[in-house]
Amino acid sequence: MLMAHPTVLNKLIEEYAALAALGADHGDEEARRRLEDVTYTLCVATGTRDIDSALAAARYRLPGARPEDDSLLSPPSGASAA
Repeated sequence: MLMAHPTVLNKLIEEYAALAALGADHGDEEARRRLEDVTYTLCVATGTRDIDSALAAARYRLPGARPEDDSLLSPPSGASAA
């Protein structure tokens, strides 16, 4: 899978956050369409299918993310993988 550059991911995260904060999902058609486009792009760029997973995966790939903290991606200690 191709990996999006961290700068691209960061810009997408910022744009998604701005659109969500402005209530684009309840805004005019252009605002809703832009939010859908950013959501889709984040999902494609991270190989995920929903925005929550896409945001978590994108943030995980940003510089400064703690590579040893994979708590969102693996089961807790002692839990069996399904």
